[in-house]
Amino acid sequence: MPTPKIRIAKLDNETIDKIQAMEAELGYSIVALEPYYLPASLTTSQMDKLKFLEQELGVVLLAYKNE
Repeated sequence: MPTPKIRIAKLDNETIDKIQAMEAELGYSIVALEPYYLPASLTTSQMDKLKFLEQELGVVLLAYKNE
């Protein structure tokens, strides 16, 4: 299995400003990731299981294709 590669996005100032404005509007921090992976297409049931595990573990989980 290949090593998964996910990385924080490299952003220009204009993009940072837009994200910070959205953070202010939502009242939450946002992490921008490079489109360096393919997010998994989960069924509703799979998504529910993933959300349940997130709540149980107190983490944010990201399912993606490891190709």
